[in-house]
Amino acid sequence: MRILVVGAGATGGYFGARLAEIGRDVTFLVRPARAEKLAAEGLRVKSPVGDVHIAAPKTVTADTLSEPFDLVILSAKAYDLDGAVADLRPAVGPRTAVLPILNGMRHLDVLDAAFGTERVLGGTCSIVATLTKAGEIRQMSELHSFTYGERDGARSERIAAIEAQMEGVRFQARSSDKVVLEMWEKWVFLATLAGATTLMRASIGDVVAAPGGPAFIEGLLDECQAVATANGYGSREKVLAGARKILTAERSPMTASMLRDIEGGARIEADHIVGDLIERGRKAGIETPILARVLTGLKAYESRRAREAA
Repeated sequence: MRILVVGAGATGGYFGARLAEIGRDVTFLVRPARAEKLAAEGLRVKSPVGDVHIAAPKTVTADTLSEPFDLVILSAKAYDLDGAVADLRPAVGPRTAVLPILNGMRHLDVLDAAFGTERVLGGTCSIVATLTKAGEIRQMSELHSFTYGERDGARSERIAAIEAQMEGVRFQARSSDKVVLEMWEKWVFLATLAGATTLMRASIGDVVAAPGGPAFIEGLLDECQAVATANGYGSREKVLAGARKILTAERSPMTASMLRDIEGGARIEADHIVGDLIERGRKAGIETPILARVLTGLKAYESRRAREAA
């Protein structure tokens, strides 16, 4: 199976490196500067579960991509999605499976429109990693799960083929017959985490310690769950209980990566993670006043960032 990984950053680079590590046929679609660096220094991953160095990773750039792949793993940031779709078009043929591992759900609409629903799988991942200024990927915890499946829950030949590629890999790979539900469950958790920590500019533990903090987080979680339920994908009771426990834990240092992006002056996925959830709630008749306040704060940050960059 020929696998194209879109990007070689913290997420795509990590999972792609792990697949290349066990001899899978992996090519990275990257920008020219990244291709040059990878050619000179290789792809390096520092990880608590074992370092890896792919000395000569196969790469391709948008202007040299010319033939279809069997599997495309897409891990672009939401704000880079349209550009990524344009770049990878030559890689998607009649039998190509596109496996996105972005957060939220809006990307499925974009990919369906671009490549056809029949080619787009469901997928989600969990990893805490960063790409250093030197171009090295650093995994900061042992969390590295990768879930995929047909969106209708079917057990297909292509899922079996992907499973075969995942055998022996050094991350937690799993096929799921409920992958869309799992994507929504992650979205509910992530939107709550991002909403609470970005609006308050603090960790979960700091918010919980503040007057009204636990009630604020609980209310935000309930809004996200209400939207998911209205769309037919409410989190399962056990999953929701686990999320609630994590999101209201005293002294927890947890923050969303979106808060770290804000603190670093970087771009954020405000519309994809929060705005789209509000819109799906609106269409289903669900009011989301707490989420709306979160979005106001995120859009204010985007406006300030744009103004200061002008």
